[in-house]
Amino acid sequence: MNVASVLQVLASLSWLVFIGVLVFAGISVSRGRKVKGAVSIVLIVGALAIILTSVSAGLVFVQPDERGVVISALAPKGYREAGLEPGLRWIIPYFENVVFYPISRQTYTMSIASKEGQLEGDDSIAARTFDGQEVFVDASIIYSIDTASVIELHIQWQGRYSTDLIRPLSRGIIRDIVSQYKVDQVYSTKRIEMTTKISDELGRKLAENGLLLYDFVLRNITFSPEYAASVEQKQIAEQQAQQAKFVVEQRKQEAEQARQVAQGKADSAVIQAQGSAKARLIQAEAESNALKLIADALKTSPDLLTYQYISNLAPGIQVMLLPNNNPFLLQLPTMEPRAPQESQIVITPEPTPLPSPTP
Repeated sequence: MNVASVLQVLASLSWLVFIGVLVFAGISVSRGRKVKGAVSIVLIVGALAIILTSVSAGLVFVQPDERGVVISALAPKGYREAGLEPGLRWIIPYFENVVFYPISRQTYTMSIASKEGQLEGDDSIAARTFDGQEVFVDASIIYSIDTASVIELHIQWQGRYSTDLIRPLSRGIIRDIVSQYKVDQVYSTKRIEMTTKISDELGRKLAENGLLLYDFVLRNITFSPEYAASVEQKQIAEQQAQQAKFVVEQRKQEAEQARQVAQGKADSAVIQAQGSAKARLIQAEAESNALKLIADALKTSPDLLTYQYISNLAPGIQVMLLPNNNPFLLQLPTMEPRAPQESQIVITPEPTPLPSPTP
């Protein structure tokens, strides 16, 4: 409680005492008693009440979050040109009075929810987009009174600045800015740009009327039921398209994987076939070289083949060699019987014809 409030309380009490003394004096007079002392008390109490009332009417305490506009009957314009700053101030009693304005930040909300805004019920802003779709905008305006313009604000709007200035001004600006964008831009790609435009325009208009805009909050954007249903169907279709695209991509990956596996198998088969062909080529080349060596050996040693043939015979075979140029007939040795597992081979050279007898 400040000094001005204390003086107002004392002034009120002094008037109560004055009335009480006055009533007491009247009762005493009506009963024929002497009232010389009572009259003095009434006069003293009355004078004290007048003084306290006058002083309390002249003392004004301005809170730190307030500014005062002095309405004066003695001023040429009907008001003081400078507002009252915070603290204990003096005005001329009975000729001046003070209108207080808050300079702290205030919020004006317009919402579709019934109990969120300054007005009951749906107070959202209905607006039309550039392509004709209807949207409903919820918004909050955070502002304060410009201390340098509090007197002009009082002259122009007095205490009606929130309902008669901020509300219609903001609703009109929001509708104008929204109409410049398509519906899909309002809630997606151009929402930040749209909010900035609204904030700039609203701040400029409020400054012209003695108010400072601190922030414009675009709380929510609601669409008509028909458009909301179409947006939902579009989102479902996009999700299905994304799912189909994912499935196609998955199938492509599977096909690519199968192709790579088949390519790997084919490359492996080619490499294996090339290895086999190379091995066969090397073997054939080796065999060719061996045959060449054998052929060269046979050219120089014709009997080498016969020797190899005899060497490779089974060990149980007995062989007799006869020269093919022997001029004599030799009796073959008696072939004695041998064990069944053994065998004898007689190699007879080509017989040489005997010379014919001389006549």
